[in-house]
Amino acid sequence: METETQDSQMTMPPVKNGLLPYITVDGALKAAEFYTRAFGAEKAFVVPPDEKGRTMHVHLYINGSSLMLSDAYPEHGHPFQKHQGFSLQLVVDDVDSWWDRAVAAGVEVVMPVELMFWGDRYGQLRDPFGVLWAMNEPAKAR
Repeated sequence: METETQDSQMTMPPVKNGLLPYITVDGALKAAEFYTRAFGAEKAFVVPPDEKGRTMHVHLYINGSSLMLSDAYPEHGHPFQKHQGFSLQLVVDDVDSWWDRAVAAGVEVVMPVELMFWGDRYGQLRDPFGVLWAMNEPAKAR
């Protein structure tokens, strides 16, 4: 994990894949730790927290892709709003092992993994920060 240095020379980690989710959560550093336990996240870069314990930027790698998150900063016009209308989907080769790890870490099961009409195994989870996650194991992976 790299952080900003005093000499203002920093090497930023590469962004993986072409679509980059950037989410705001209430407790970005705690969410990053939770995502490490639940989804095998690796920290690529973290901006040190301010005096209130908030961070403006965390870059994680999960399942070969980048996810970025930050805390809300209402005093700068960026208040926290409840998550709705989206899910973060993990396409994995072994949904059972990914699912079991996430459940053991403390996610809420929203929709259990089932064989879907399109042939994949799919389920949904909600993390303690209110983010909806989906897991999908393509039929070809079995």
